[in-house]
Amino acid sequence: MSAPAPVTVSQGHPQRWLILGVICLAQLTVVLDNTVLNVAIPSLTRELGAATADIQWMINAYSLVQSGLLLTAGSAADRYGRKKMLIAGLALFGAGSLAAGLADSTGQLIAARAGMGVGGALLLTTTLAVVMQIFAPEEHARAIGVWAAVNALGFACGPLLGGFMLDHFWWGAIFLINLPVVALGLVAAVTLVPESKNPRGDRPDLLGALLSTIGMASLVFAIISGPEHGWTSSRVLTSAAVAVAVLAGFAHWESRIPYPMLDLHFFRNQRFTGAIAGAVLITFGMGGSLFLLTQHMQFVLGYSPLEAGLRTAPLALAIVALNFSGVAAKWAARLGTPAAIGVGMTLMSGGLASIALLASGGYAGTLLGLLLIGAGAAVANPAMAHAIMSSIPPEKAGIGAGINGTVAEFGQGLGVAVLGAVLNSRFAALIPVAASSLPAALEKAGSAEEQGKITDAFASGLESSQLVGALAVLLGGVVAAALLRRAERQTQGR
Repeated sequence: MSAPAPVTVSQGHPQRWLILGVICLAQLTVVLDNTVLNVAIPSLTRELGAATADIQWMINAYSLVQSGLLLTAGSAADRYGRKKMLIAGLALFGAGSLAAGLADSTGQLIAARAGMGVGGALLLTTTLAVVMQIFAPEEHARAIGVWAAVNALGFACGPLLGGFMLDHFWWGAIFLINLPVVALGLVAAVTLVPESKNPRGDRPDLLGALLSTIGMASLVFAIISGPEHGWTSSRVLTSAAVAVAVLAGFAHWESRIPYPMLDLHFFRNQRFTGAIAGAVLITFGMGGSLFLLTQHMQFVLGYSPLEAGLRTAPLALAIVALNFSGVAAKWAARLGTPAAIGVGMTLMSGGLASIALLASGGYAGTLLGLLLIGAGAAVANPAMAHAIMSSIPPEKAGIGAGINGTVAEFGQGLGVAVLGAVLNSRFAALIPVAASSLPAALEKAGSAEEQGKITDAFASGLESSQLVGALAVLLGGVVAAALLRRAERQTQGR
């Protein structure tokens, strides 16, 4: 018996906002788990006897598996049913969270985190695909805005929630807190979410799924490993070579078969390519610059991780306020998608530049920058996601969400790696002692004067990196707006 057709009439699903609220809550747990573990590192080192390599795999196992499976998860949702994959994602994520919370060895925790990554990939793709199905086209922009705001909230609140839980409970509680949310999500998914899938029922592209998973996981692994092991190390070069070869094979295979998992004809659509280009550069500048900002607050300004998290919260709060109120959607509708993306990314670029140039003078400059970034992201991010999703046929909504998530993972990882490299090269050129990091350089300093020079060198490196990030975001806005504007003119001409 075929699944019921998705509700796409003008008024949308009658319980669409309730469904959105529940799936956003499930989405929030997935995003939180990208950052919540960072604050638990001291506890894990002490209680599980975790070595540095163990800690790295605890953190990276989740992101590697998740990023590698996003395209495959989206394709599976389109073929087998988005509701089914949403339920499967919740169940896997809950099981992984339970196993992680009860783990008593580093190996168990790493395996549990990998399992959570599988569930996370299914949830990240199906939640956005379900949003596209249950809302009428005229409501897509606002609904995606709410979805994107939840992502921003999770990114900002991960360290805060982790710090609060560790102050009151043992480290396993940061995973077990997911269980009630998963239970609620399962009940809501079963009772509320309508089933929808690709009516054509294309044959499964098993080789394409295997190649995309191996290729993306290898690419993300190379990006993650670069800053620590060196960009010319055998580990990085080997994984990068595997990624290039496998992804090239994936593209060749997808162009030859009649039922591709990823239809390469999408990239002939200038609206799609414009949104993709902008999304890569926006996440490149944002991910890298905010990663560096937390270091600036802790190493240069002397804040604790919790204090640094609280001081970056205005960024997420601005995004949440503008998207939940519908103000950002109204601005985007009034400006049009190309202008909304251009204006939003210009505001974000200005915010990053403000942090780079004014942060040394106190928190006021940083606050101004965070508010500008938040306002810009509230307008640009949903418009970008909507441009990607609306460029793809509705029956391919799952793979569209997979592409959106893959682009975000790739851009953010690349931003952290490249801007981190800019910081390290600038820092190494300015410090009076030979050292690979700020703490190591401060230990080698022979006087307070030398320590001051080292801190100034680190601040100078951060400033240079933030400015590179600001330039990348501005460039992304120009490129995306120009391509989207050209696509609109061609559409009007036809």
